[in-house]
Amino acid sequence: MSAVVSLSNVHKSFGAVKVLKGVSFDIGASEVIAVIGASGSGKSTALRCINALETIDSGEILVCGHKVHDAALDRRALRRDVGIVFQSYNLFPHLTVAQNIMLAPSCVKNMGKAEARALAEQVLAKVGLLEKADNYPEQLSGGQQQRVAIARSLAMQPKLMLFDEVTSALDPQLTGEVLRVMEDLARAGMSMILVTHEMAFARKVASKVIFMHQGKVWETGPGAMLDNPQTKELNEFLSNGL
Repeated sequence: MSAVVSLSNVHKSFGAVKVLKGVSFDIGASEVIAVIGASGSGKSTALRCINALETIDSGEILVCGHKVHDAALDRRALRRDVGIVFQSYNLFPHLTVAQNIMLAPSCVKNMGKAEARALAEQVLAKVGLLEKADNYPEQLSGGQQQRVAIARSLAMQPKLMLFDEVTSALDPQLTGEVLRVMEDLARAGMSMILVTHEMAFARKVASKVIFMHQGKVWETGPGAMLDNPQTKELNEFLSNGL
């Protein structure tokens, strides 16, 4: 199985603070990877480096055939292949749901209005929000807005989806809405990396769980590893109820 993402000995510092200390892992096609760990462990920074939102100090990152570590990287081409959804929805409040989704395909892919609208309706149907196409973001719940943010990324037809703690600002009911959409994507074969504190979701859906601690990959395994941690650090993390 060829790797969709490959990190090799990646280092990243912010000033004197070393955030990533030789991180390496591979992700195959259609795999769902859950990255867990305490705040400050480097998991979100690793995700941002994959999408070239942060530049690395050393090491190599290959993503969907793009050499992310290369100074000559075409970031626009990379981001056509990689979608990312953050904790904050970042929807434009003056645009309808459909217009928010149509924007990138229209601007980046020069898609016509009718085609972009049809695509918006298609991805909204995937996240169960087709009936909200002409609503404005303020008319939606937090969970619905996050599902629109996912639909917006899907509209670019990415090969890989990144999710950075997308449910951390939502209450349990709204969290369930968003996780169901992500589970549907996983079943459909989307390659995904998610930084999450939702241990039950990681155990159920992830092909592989990566536990990060102090800027390093500390433990890796299937979801069942959460029931039988091999290191003191993972056991302590899980015992804290995170």
